[in-house]
Amino acid sequence: MAIVIDGKALAAKCKQQVACEVKKLSGRPGLAVIIVGDNPASRTYVNSKKKDCEECGIYSEEYALLANSPQQELLELIELLNGRDDIDGILVQLPLPKGFEEQKVLLTIHPDKDVDSFHPVNVGRLVTGQKRFVPCTPAGVMEMLREYDIDPAGKHCVVVGRSNIVGKPMAMLLLEANGTVTICHSKTPDLGEVCRQADILVSAVGRRNLITADMIKDGAVVIDVAMNRDDAGKLCGDVDYATVSSKAAYITPVPGGVGPMTRAMLMKNTLTAARIHGK
Repeated sequence: MAIVIDGKALAAKCKQQVACEVKKLSGRPGLAVIIVGDNPASRTYVNSKKKDCEECGIYSEEYALLANSPQQELLELIELLNGRDDIDGILVQLPLPKGFEEQKVLLTIHPDKDVDSFHPVNVGRLVTGQKRFVPCTPAGVMEMLREYDIDPAGKHCVVVGRSNIVGKPMAMLLLEANGTVTICHSKTPDLGEVCRQADILVSAVGRRNLITADMIKDGAVVIDVAMNRDDAGKLCGDVDYATVSSKAAYITPVPGGVGPMTRAMLMKNTLTAARIHGK
């Protein structure tokens, strides 16, 4: 049976480290979280992030806008927060309701306060090896690999999914760690054949039971980034956990795997932002 990578325990450890570093700063880091609409999943995430801030000694503010709010109201709020010295990071909870231009909204956040690392400036820094902030989910995956002494160097790393939030930056980080990286997506012929070559497999698609036992080789490291729901409404990932865990060497559970680490990396990025701002 695979060793289960405990994201919850590691996230607690990471947040404790952030809390220690926060105490050394000359000023308290500040994070502003903006939620638009009443998406239940988004509300859950925002509430969790507020709790994380409390644990890490980070000041937090929440701004809740109605789903039918004018986009200009959101843009003006971001600009206001850009100019505040007590706010080091700005996070707009995605997805936004219909009618909002997601890219325009994200571009409005100042790159030095872009703790999600979605701004093209920060994406460019990541690609060119000058990273300042790292997208939270891929950063969390890399922390998990380090914690369990899994070195991507010289290994074949397969990333399933090519989103700007996870797939692309995940590939960049694995490449930076000297892995040989293949990115798969909906147009990849014979996905199983490619996945069977993976020493490290990261799946971030959002399709339940996409990755089955016959698609991985014995001893692979399997990282499940996705958050889906099964027929009973329970959280699950892309990976058929029951069968894959009998073949893999390491595996992340859902829930309790990558999710808590994503939030912990947000705290780490907020700490970085505070340091950039001279705190």
